[in-house]
Amino acid sequence: MTIIRQKKLRKYRGSKTHGGGSKKKRRGAGNRGGRGMAGSGKRADQKKPTILKLYGNSYFGKKGFHSKTRKKIKAINISDLEEKIELWVKQGIAELKQDEYCIDLGKIKIQKLLARGKPARKYNLQVKHASENARKKIEEKGGKVNVSF
Repeated sequence: MTIIRQKKLRKYRGSKTHGGGSKKKRRGAGNRGGRGMAGSGKRADQKKPTILKLYGNSYFGKKGFHSKTRKKIKAINISDLEEKIELWVKQGIAELKQDEYCIDLGKIKIQKLLARGKPARKYNLQVKHASENARKKIEEKGGKVNVSF
């Protein structure tokens, strides 16, 4: 047999404090020392050991800053170029003109060319930025790197 209970809300109708004792006691979070991890600051030592045990020393203090204006530059190495060039020719991103591969890296949202790896082919690259070593390596092979801002 099921027991039909009265809901708490219904039970407290007509009572001034809804079972919270004095009028002031259940007001805000002040009576319990704030919400969550409040009161665990520099001066209140009672919570410090627990916090240090749970989170370590990195919980307290400021940690550096983050610039909102800084954008990440998407870069590619010469070795990655070598791997992807044939795929790009098939997709129509790169062209083969007289044994020289012509690519505009800006179209595939790559802003910088880096020097890791050795070029096996001749390249004619259009790119926003390129490292000096990358430029030298490609020019030694007989290619060109056009840097446009």
